[in-house]
Amino acid sequence: MRVDGKAAEAFGCLRELSVPGSGQVKAAIASLLFHCCFNVAGTVTMKLIPFHTGGVSFILAVLLVLHYCHIASILGHKSGGDLIVVENTEHEAVNGEQEEVAVDDVEDDEGDLDVVQPSEQWQTLKPGQAVPQGSHVRLNLQTGEREVRLGEEQLKYWTEEHREEEELRSSFNPDELKRAMKKIKEDWKLASKDTEQKDSVASKFRTMEELKKDMAQLDLLLETDVQIMKRLLEQFNSSNSTTEQRLSILTELEYLVHQVDNAQTLCSMGGLQFILEGLNSSDFRLQESSAFVLGSALASNPAVQVEAVENGALQTLLTTLATAQQLRVKKKVLFAVASLLRHFPYAQRHFLTHGGLQVLSELFRTDDSGVLRTRIVTMLYDMITEKELIFQGGLDPVLDASHDERRRQYSKVSLQEELLEKGWCTLVPQLLESSENDYREKALQALLAMAPVCLDQYRSDGSLQASLHSLKQEYQEMIQSEIILGEENSYFEEIVELIDALQVKMK
Repeated sequence: MRVDGKAAEAFGCLRELSVPGSGQVKAAIASLLFHCCFNVAGTVTMKLIPFHTGGVSFILAVLLVLHYCHIASILGHKSGGDLIVVENTEHEAVNGEQEEVAVDDVEDDEGDLDVVQPSEQWQTLKPGQAVPQGSHVRLNLQTGEREVRLGEEQLKYWTEEHREEEELRSSFNPDELKRAMKKIKEDWKLASKDTEQKDSVASKFRTMEELKKDMAQLDLLLETDVQIMKRLLEQFNSSNSTTEQRLSILTELEYLVHQVDNAQTLCSMGGLQFILEGLNSSDFRLQESSAFVLGSALASNPAVQVEAVENGALQTLLTTLATAQQLRVKKKVLFAVASLLRHFPYAQRHFLTHGGLQVLSELFRTDDSGVLRTRIVTMLYDMITEKELIFQGGLDPVLDASHDERRRQYSKVSLQEELLEKGWCTLVPQLLESSENDYREKALQALLAMAPVCLDQYRSDGSLQASLHSLKQEYQEMIQSEIILGEENSYFEEIVELIDALQVKMK
């Protein structure tokens, strides 16, 4: 039943009661109920419990109504809020237990109210106090006071937050907090020192903004190999370029010309002329770098080999090889000569006709280190063996359509005859005197390749026979020592086999 000050509803409530007596009694009770409700500022909703008819039941009903009116009159003076009395289906009001209410709205001026902050426990509301919206309010029927706590939704979130705070609070004890505070101070001091060190280190390097600018420039200067070579050649040919800049340019070109296409493109740009001019420079560093670039471009690149011979590269290389003073220059020039002559019979024939063997023989005699001697002998050995492979049918004529033409060109290269004539049959054995196993191996291979034309020279050379005999004994002892040690080294055995093969030919 809802009590809102209307007598009609009060009479309706009374009609629900089976009260014996006259209509005057019912009117008196309704008037009393109306008077009670009129003094209540808010709205109270209650569920009246049905009673059986009878004198005792009627008296209990009247007393219960009077009790409710008394409590409502008290609450009406304490607060202006609207209260909803929760329906009690288990006769809790009769047993004197508590009724619960929920606050729907607070319309009073909040500035004049003392707002209570609810918790998960019930708190007693004092007169003039207000509660936040959504709070859970109940009426304690035993004390006649209102009590408040958090609503169901608020209680759910508050309980989770409270639990986390409790767990966090229980995870630290005073000692741990003291240690943590002390560590914070120490960390702060270390951080200050680190900041000072970082500042000192940062002053030695460029900032991130500067690096970003450099990276942006790199993106703008993205070039192909052709564009790079064109730019390098322009810088190399510039009169403003210093020697150091030209050396740097040659280093970059040497890296690029290892690719066959780049080497051919360099020639088409006229780069070959600049390199040959570098060979004629008075600065030995430019000579060395230019020869290195030329040798890398010529290696296994027939198009560049032809271009180089047509531009007089062979004569320039031989001249530089004969006049150079620095060993490092001679090594690079010899590398370029070997790259030009390899698998190129036309260049080999011009090499012989332009006095190439005389230049090499002079270089061989003046080399005390053995480095140039080994390279010279290796180059001669390669030239001899590739010609033999052509005439022995080492290349498949079906697969090599130019086989006949190559044989015709190699037939014009009289290398072995020139070696015999220029005294190489007595020069090469001198390399056996070296203590390096690699040098000895190269000398033995060259002696076997030259044997068809130098055999008579070998037989008449007593020092060669003595060298072969002593070398054989030396390597056999080394082989026996390794066998005793449980080691196997076929390298020494191969050298012994070369000595045996040469000795057989000399008998």
